[in-house]
Amino acid sequence: MRDFEDSTLWRISAFERMREETGTTGYTRPGGLSVLPTTLMSDLHGMDRNVSGGDVLEVIAACLRHREPALLYLQHEELVWPVTLFPEQALYHSPRDMVQATSRGLADLKLITIETPGVRPPGHWMHERVAQAEHYRPLASLMWLMALKGPRQTLLLEIGGTAAYRVVKNPADEGLVVPGALGPAVERLRRQSVPLRDIASWPGMSLERASRLLNALYLSSALLVTRTNPAARTEPGLVRGLLGLGRPRR
Repeated sequence: MRDFEDSTLWRISAFERMREETGTTGYTRPGGLSVLPTTLMSDLHGMDRNVSGGDVLEVIAACLRHREPALLYLQHEELVWPVTLFPEQALYHSPRDMVQATSRGLADLKLITIETPGVRPPGHWMHERVAQAEHYRPLASLMWLMALKGPRQTLLLEIGGTAAYRVVKNPADEGLVVPGALGPAVERLRRQSVPLRDIASWPGMSLERASRLLNALYLSSALLVTRTNPAARTEPGLVRGLLGLGRPRR
Protein backbone atom coordinates (compact mmCIF):
# COMPACT_ATOMS: atom_id res chain seq x y z
CA MET A 1 0.00 0.00 0.00
CA ARG A 2 1.04 3.58 -0.67
CA ASP A 3 2.59 5.37 2.30
CA PHE A 4 1.60 8.93 3.16
CA GLU A 5 5.29 9.86 3.03
CA ASP A 6 5.44 8.99 -0.68
CA SER A 7 5.33 12.08 -2.88
CA THR A 8 4.15 10.10 -5.91
CA LEU A 9 0.41 10.23 -6.54
CA TRP A 10 -1.80 7.35 -7.67
CA ARG A 11 -3.00 7.27 -11.24
CA ILE A 12 -6.80 7.11 -11.23
CA SER A 13 -6.80 3.71 -12.98
CA ALA A 14 -4.49 2.17 -10.35
CA PHE A 15 -6.51 3.72 -7.53
CA GLU A 16 -9.79 2.31 -8.85
CA ARG A 17 -8.19 -1.10 -9.41
CA MET A 18 -6.97 -1.11 -5.80
CA ARG A 19 -10.48 -0.34 -4.54
CA GLU A 20 -12.04 -3.06 -6.70
CA GLU A 21 -9.51 -5.72 -5.71
CA THR A 22 -9.15 -4.97 -1.98
CA GLY A 23 -12.18 -2.88 -1.05
CA THR A 24 -9.81 -0.31 0.45
CA THR A 25 -7.90 2.74 -0.65
CA GLY A 26 -4.13 2.91 -0.88
CA TYR A 27 -3.50 5.82 1.46
CA THR A 28 -5.25 4.59 4.61
CA ARG A 29 -3.63 3.37 7.78
CA PRO A 30 -5.16 1.15 10.47
CA GLY A 31 -5.93 2.24 13.99
CA GLY A 32 -8.17 5.29 13.56
CA LEU A 33 -11.90 5.86 13.49
CA SER A 34 -13.59 3.76 10.83
CA VAL A 35 -16.32 6.26 9.96
CA LEU A 36 -16.68 10.00 9.88
CA PRO A 37 -18.84 11.71 12.56
CA THR A 38 -22.55 11.36 11.87
CA THR A 39 -23.14 15.12 12.07
CA LEU A 40 -20.63 15.74 9.29
CA MET A 41 -21.94 12.91 7.14
CA SER A 42 -25.51 14.13 7.59
CA ASP A 43 -24.44 17.57 6.44
CA LEU A 44 -22.59 16.16 3.44
CA HIS A 45 -25.53 14.08 2.32
CA GLY A 46 -28.01 16.93 2.84
CA MET A 47 -28.64 20.08 0.82
CA ASP A 48 -27.61 18.44 -2.47
CA ARG A 49 -24.12 17.52 -1.24
CA ASN A 50 -23.29 14.19 -2.85
CA VAL A 51 -20.10 12.80 -1.32
CA SER A 52 -19.12 10.74 -4.34
CA GLY A 53 -18.48 13.12 -7.21
CA GLY A 54 -19.66 15.99 -5.05
CA ASP A 55 -18.77 19.65 -4.91
CA VAL A 56 -15.24 19.88 -3.52
CA LEU A 57 -15.67 23.38 -2.10
CA GLU A 58 -18.96 22.54 -0.37
CA VAL A 59 -17.34 19.48 1.24
CA ILE A 60 -14.39 21.56 2.46
CA ALA A 61 -16.81 24.15 3.85
CA ALA A 62 -18.72 21.42 5.71
CA CYS A 63 -15.51 20.07 7.29
CA LEU A 64 -14.57 23.58 8.41
CA ARG A 65 -18.03 24.26 9.78
CA HIS A 66 -17.96 21.10 11.90
CA ARG A 67 -14.23 21.49 12.61
CA GLU A 68 -13.73 17.83 11.73
CA PRO A 69 -10.60 16.37 10.11
CA ALA A 70 -11.19 14.38 6.94
CA LEU A 71 -9.26 12.73 4.12
CA LEU A 72 -10.44 13.84 0.69
CA TYR A 73 -9.49 11.90 -2.43
CA LEU A 74 -9.48 14.42 -5.27
CA GLN A 75 -9.25 13.57 -8.95
CA HIS A 76 -6.86 16.00 -10.64
CA GLU A 77 -6.69 15.12 -14.33
CA GLU A 78 -5.50 11.46 -14.32
CA LEU A 79 -4.15 11.50 -10.76
CA VAL A 80 -5.64 10.91 -7.31
CA TRP A 81 -4.57 13.65 -4.92
CA PRO A 82 -5.10 12.74 -1.23
CA VAL A 83 -5.67 15.83 0.92
CA THR A 84 -6.26 15.60 4.69
CA LEU A 85 -7.93 18.60 6.30
CA PHE A 86 -7.18 19.59 9.91
CA PRO A 87 -9.51 22.55 10.66
CA GLU A 88 -8.56 22.77 14.34
CA GLN A 89 -4.88 23.17 13.50
CA ALA A 90 -5.53 25.26 10.33
CA LEU A 91 -3.40 22.79 8.37
CA TYR A 92 -3.76 20.32 5.55
CA HIS A 93 -1.60 17.31 4.69
CA SER A 94 -0.77 16.12 1.21
CA PRO A 95 2.13 14.22 -0.39
CA ARG A 96 2.44 17.19 -2.78
CA ASP A 97 1.62 20.85 -2.41
CA MET A 98 -1.65 21.67 -4.19
CA VAL A 99 -0.03 24.79 -5.67
CA GLN A 100 1.59 22.33 -8.09
CA ALA A 101 -1.85 21.53 -9.51
CA THR A 102 -2.51 22.77 -13.03
CA SER A 103 -5.16 25.39 -13.74
CA ARG A 104 -7.06 22.93 -15.91
CA GLY A 105 -6.87 20.24 -13.25
CA LEU A 106 -8.17 22.62 -10.57
CA ALA A 107 -11.06 23.77 -12.76
CA ASP A 108 -12.13 20.14 -13.32
CA LEU A 109 -11.30 18.88 -9.81
CA LYS A 110 -13.64 16.12 -8.59
CA LEU A 111 -14.17 14.51 -5.21
CA ILE A 112 -13.80 10.74 -5.47
CA THR A 113 -14.61 9.93 -1.86
CA ILE A 114 -14.05 11.08 1.72
CA GLU A 115 -12.70 9.04 4.64
CA THR A 116 -11.32 9.39 8.14
CA PRO A 117 -7.71 10.65 8.18
CA GLY A 118 -4.84 8.21 7.87
CA VAL A 119 -2.43 10.62 9.54
CA ARG A 120 -2.56 12.85 12.61
CA PRO A 121 -1.68 16.54 12.92
CA PRO A 122 1.76 17.61 14.19
CA GLY A 123 2.15 17.30 17.96
CA HIS A 124 -0.45 14.54 18.32
CA TRP A 125 0.33 11.97 21.02
CA MET A 126 0.00 9.17 18.45
CA HIS A 127 3.33 10.30 17.01
CA GLU A 128 3.76 7.18 14.88
CA ARG A 129 0.85 8.43 12.73
CA VAL A 130 2.26 11.93 12.32
CA ALA A 131 3.74 12.35 8.85
CA GLN A 132 6.80 14.31 7.72
CA ALA A 133 6.62 17.96 8.73
CA GLU A 134 7.11 19.24 5.18
CA HIS A 135 3.88 17.56 4.07
CA TYR A 136 1.75 19.80 6.34
CA ARG A 137 0.78 23.16 4.89
CA PRO A 138 -1.45 26.15 5.79
CA LEU A 139 -5.10 25.33 5.23
CA ALA A 140 -5.91 28.95 4.33
CA SER A 141 -3.79 28.74 1.19
CA LEU A 142 -5.61 25.58 0.06
CA MET A 143 -9.06 27.08 0.61
CA TRP A 144 -8.07 30.28 -1.20
CA LEU A 145 -6.78 28.27 -4.16
CA MET A 146 -9.86 26.03 -4.31
CA ALA A 147 -12.26 28.97 -4.15
CA LEU A 148 -10.55 31.10 -6.80
CA LYS A 149 -9.54 28.35 -9.24
CA GLY A 150 -11.62 25.27 -8.40
CA PRO A 151 -14.73 24.02 -10.22
CA ARG A 152 -17.38 25.93 -8.23
CA GLN A 153 -18.48 29.11 -10.00
CA THR A 154 -21.37 30.12 -7.72
CA LEU A 155 -21.73 31.13 -4.08
CA LEU A 156 -21.53 28.51 -1.37
CA LEU A 157 -24.97 27.65 -0.05
CA GLU A 158 -24.15 29.07 3.39
CA ILE A 159 -23.62 32.59 2.09
CA GLY A 160 -26.07 32.71 -0.82
CA GLY A 161 -29.60 34.08 -0.94
CA THR A 162 -30.53 37.56 0.22
CA ALA A 163 -27.42 39.13 1.74
CA ALA A 164 -24.86 41.92 1.79
CA TYR A 165 -21.15 41.31 2.21
CA ARG A 166 -18.28 43.14 3.87
CA VAL A 167 -14.60 42.27 4.33
CA VAL A 168 -13.48 42.28 7.97
CA LYS A 169 -9.76 41.63 7.45
CA ASN A 170 -7.33 41.96 4.58
CA PRO A 171 -6.42 38.52 3.15
CA ALA A 172 -3.10 39.94 1.93
CA ASP A 173 -2.07 40.31 5.58
CA GLU A 174 -2.10 36.50 5.80
CA GLY A 175 -0.03 36.06 2.67
CA LEU A 176 -2.98 35.31 0.38
CA VAL A 177 -2.57 36.70 -3.14
CA VAL A 178 -5.46 38.85 -4.38
CA PRO A 179 -4.87 39.10 -8.15
CA GLY A 180 -6.07 41.66 -10.67
CA ALA A 181 -9.44 43.30 -10.12
CA LEU A 182 -10.00 41.28 -6.94
CA GLY A 183 -7.63 43.54 -5.02
CA PRO A 184 -9.61 46.78 -5.56
CA ALA A 185 -12.82 44.82 -4.91
CA VAL A 186 -11.51 43.72 -1.50
CA GLU A 187 -10.59 47.31 -0.64
CA ARG A 188 -14.10 48.53 -1.51
CA LEU A 189 -15.63 45.72 0.52
CA ARG A 190 -13.59 46.79 3.55
CA ARG A 191 -15.42 50.14 3.49
CA GLN A 192 -19.02 49.11 2.83
CA SER A 193 -21.54 46.25 2.82
CA VAL A 194 -22.51 45.38 -0.74
CA PRO A 195 -24.76 42.75 -2.42
CA LEU A 196 -23.37 40.27 -4.91
CA ARG A 197 -24.94 41.92 -7.94
CA ASP A 198 -23.17 45.21 -7.19
CA ILE A 199 -19.79 43.52 -6.74
CA ALA A 200 -20.26 41.74 -10.07
CA SER A 201 -20.73 45.11 -11.81
CA TRP A 202 -17.43 46.61 -10.61
CA PRO A 203 -14.56 47.09 -13.12
CA GLY A 204 -12.90 43.81 -14.05
CA MET A 205 -15.47 41.77 -12.13
CA SER A 206 -18.27 39.40 -13.18
CA LEU A 207 -20.84 37.28 -11.37
CA GLU A 208 -18.46 34.32 -11.35
CA ARG A 209 -15.43 36.31 -10.19
CA ALA A 210 -17.46 38.01 -7.46
CA SER A 211 -18.84 34.66 -6.27
CA ARG A 212 -15.38 33.09 -6.21
CA LEU A 213 -13.97 36.03 -4.26
CA LEU A 214 -16.75 35.92 -1.66
CA ASN A 215 -16.31 32.15 -1.26
CA ALA A 216 -12.58 32.60 -0.73
CA LEU A 217 -13.09 35.39 1.80
CA TYR A 218 -15.73 33.37 3.66
CA LEU A 219 -13.54 30.27 3.94
CA SER A 220 -10.70 32.49 5.17
CA SER A 221 -12.89 33.96 7.95
CA ALA A 222 -12.52 37.39 6.33
CA LEU A 223 -16.15 37.91 5.32
CA LEU A 224 -19.13 39.31 7.23
CA VAL A 225 -22.47 38.16 5.78
CA THR A 226 -25.53 40.19 6.82
CA ARG A 227 -29.15 39.33 6.00
CA THR A 228 -30.83 42.36 7.56
CA ASN A 229 -28.57 45.13 6.25
CA PRO A 230 -30.49 47.64 4.05
CA ALA A 231 -28.00 46.84 1.27
CA ALA A 232 -28.92 43.13 1.24
CA ARG A 233 -30.28 41.93 -2.10
CA THR A 234 -31.35 38.57 -3.52
CA GLU A 235 -28.58 36.60 -5.17
CA PRO A 236 -28.69 36.94 -8.99
CA GLY A 237 -29.87 33.80 -10.73
CA LEU A 238 -31.75 32.50 -7.70
CA VAL A 239 -34.63 30.22 -8.67
CA ARG A 240 -37.49 29.18 -6.45
CA GLY A 241 -38.30 25.63 -5.52
CA LEU A 242 -41.65 24.10 -4.71
CA LEU A 243 -41.66 25.43 -1.15
CA GLY A 244 -40.14 28.78 -2.01
CA LEU A 245 -36.65 27.64 -1.10
CA GLY A 246 -34.02 29.24 -3.28
CA ARG A 247 -31.34 27.33 -5.14
CA PRO A 248 -28.60 29.12 -7.02
CA ARG A 249 -28.28 28.04 -10.64
CA ARG A 250 -25.24 25.87 -11.30
